[in-house]
Amino acid sequence: MAALSVVCLLLAAASWRPVSATGEEFWPGQSAADILSGVASRRRYLLYDVNPPEGFNLRRDVYIRVASLLKTLLKTEEWVLVLPPWGRLYHWQSPDIPQVRIPWSEFFDLPSLNKNIPVIEYEQFIAESGGPFIDQVYVLQGYAEGWKEGTWEEKVDERPCIDPLLYSQDKHEYYRLVLGLRRNTGSECLLPVRPGIGFHCGACPLKKHICSAWEPSVMLDRAENLLHDHYGGREYWDTRRSMVFAKHLRAVGDEFRSQHLNSTDAADKMALEEDWTRMKVKLGSALGGPYLGVHLRRKDFIWGHREDVPSLEGAVKKIRSLMKTHRLDKVFVATDAIRKEQEELRKLLPEMVRFEPTWEELELYKDGGVAIIDQWICAHARFFIGTSVSTFSFRIHEEREILGLDPKTTYNRFCGDQEKACEQPTHWKIAY
Repeated sequence: MAALSVVCLLLAAASWRPVSATGEEFWPGQSAADILSGVASRRRYLLYDVNPPEGFNLRRDVYIRVASLLKTLLKTEEWVLVLPPWGRLYHWQSPDIPQVRIPWSEFFDLPSLNKNIPVIEYEQFIAESGGPFIDQVYVLQGYAEGWKEGTWEEKVDERPCIDPLLYSQDKHEYYRLVLGLRRNTGSECLLPVRPGIGFHCGACPLKKHICSAWEPSVMLDRAENLLHDHYGGREYWDTRRSMVFAKHLRAVGDEFRSQHLNSTDAADKMALEEDWTRMKVKLGSALGGPYLGVHLRRKDFIWGHREDVPSLEGAVKKIRSLMKTHRLDKVFVATDAIRKEQEELRKLLPEMVRFEPTWEELELYKDGGVAIIDQWICAHARFFIGTSVSTFSFRIHEEREILGLDPKTTYNRFCGDQEKACEQPTHWKIAY
């Protein structure tokens, strides 16, 4: 067993409700302001960052893992999670559009996030803490010697960092770190950095390690090495449901559905609540819009997953078959295909509908916002088919689960042209 595959065990959180330093329980639906108002704040700040190559939808998943840890810390102390600003990612390749230091509010509804755990933007952290300083950094890594197969134990050790740190020391002996995709945000923190920490542990040892010395701000670097505890349980779904898309992006997607796909919440039987804590729907209660939703991943997947990614011709054949089976004459396609492939796809599938933003819209919503609009439209389709092992498709699965669509219309993927055993995605049922 590889060392990093064992790191997934380090968030074995217990099943309890977090409490604030005032002794009050923090429940989903209760805002951070409700807990912290009127209290002389000695709250601590938890920051995190992710390996730069990781994509937008994987980072959304990392947020859920870090939120689980924060709930553990909230049991005994006041903590708030500092949201790392977004910077240019692999798929955000639109030229001449600044995509650095993007706050989370551009993509997600912060009041909704705060009904699950206390969160603040990075700029608010700077204002509250008196400057861009971080007191303690833990670098999450596996053990250099690896892990013996068939054995596991909880432990926390301080070790020298395996990989060179991406921090540089200035003349004042501070280490400089660009938070939030590091070099890409232009947002610099000054911080003292201790040697890297190797983690193979449960939540209790991890919490004890973080809390052993009272530092106002603690950062976890390489937070993608934190994996889920009880993936798919109520705590997971509370956090996932709280990740409501920003209102302006949902509004754009809804207008596009209405104008181009004859789709509205009323006609599609979508019982959508603005407050996610009040929304509990029965699977299969939503009908979905009268169109087929498609996510067709291309680019690096063509060679990275060549066995289970179809050719354009194979994809179109499957799309037409599904449209006939489900009596749908409209198809919405979200794809990262290059322009040449898009033109070929248009010839093969002239009835295809896509959200193609103007330059002004792209500048306003940015690549991340356009991706969210694509996901929102796919999430409302009568039937959806995605791409194997794509986190973009996974997030659409979750969104459709939240909206109450029939799982049979959600957990579907394209098969490779020569793929023999075409296993379909697993249904992770929503938990309330």
